[in-house]
Amino acid sequence: MGAPVSTTHVVSSAIMGVGAAKRLKGVRWNIARQIVIAWFITIPSSALVSIIIYNILKFFA
Repeated sequence: MGAPVSTTHVVSSAIMGVGAAKRLKGVRWNIARQIVIAWFITIPSSALVSIIIYNILKFFA
C-alpha cells in the first residue's frame, strides 16, 4: 500500500505470525492484543503530530 511502517511493528507482527502458524497457543494473545491496541494509538498519533509540525513549519517558512 506504500504506507511507511516502523521496524518494530513489522518485527512484532512477524513474530506473532510465526507463532500462530506453528500453533495458536504459541502466541500470548493478551500481549498480541496490547500490541494491536498500541498500533491503533501510535499510528494515528504520529500522523497527528506530523500534521501539526508540518503546519507550524509551513506557517513560519
